[in-house]
Amino acid sequence: MLLSSISFLWICQSPSFYSITALLFTLYGFPLLIHKIHNYFYPLEEGISYLKGKQYSPWWGSHQIQSIYISFTVLESGLRLIPGAFSFWLRLWGAKVGKNVYWTPKLEIADRSLIEIGDRVVFGQSCAVISHAIKPKKQDLMLYVKKIKIGNDVFIGAGSYLTPGVIIKDETFISAESRLYPNNIISPTLSNNKIELEKLQN
Repeated sequence: MLLSSISFLWICQSPSFYSITALLFTLYGFPLLIHKIHNYFYPLEEGISYLKGKQYSPWWGSHQIQSIYISFTVLESGLRLIPGAFSFWLRLWGAKVGKNVYWTPKLEIADRSLIEIGDRVVFGQSCAVISHAIKPKKQDLMLYVKKIKIGNDVFIGAGSYLTPGVIIKDETFISAESRLYPNNIISPTLSNNKIELEKLQN
């Protein structure tokens, strides 16, 4: 935020190609660079861990780096106006994103490196894709992290909430306001209002 403020003041004082480039790099390039360096030294691992211990949590550091885009959603909303730009942006963070993915407004992605999305996927408005869950356990905070995987030709209705470990198979229709709980497989064998959930076997 400090670098962004300095870059903005530079533009106000002396607008130029360099000052505009500095602001864009501060908003988009710098957090991405820090994230890649962080992941090199502290690779993000799936599974269960605890946040109150002395051991450093790679997920916590990764999440804090991405928090600017969660707090200021307009930074990524602008990318969705450019065809293919938001998908490319997510790939830079380590996500696997296929072709012809349609992103609608107010979509929230909390863990950009922990999603796999196939081709021709449509996200309804105000969907949330959250690859982590935190809950109190024995005077500690238990963290569960697992990738969310979405197949090809999937439609996810508006207001749906995807949680860690969810797998949505090819050609699946998810109705609006669906809550998909951790480690469930959602198959395409559904009617308009039914979703068959199968518990994922590890």
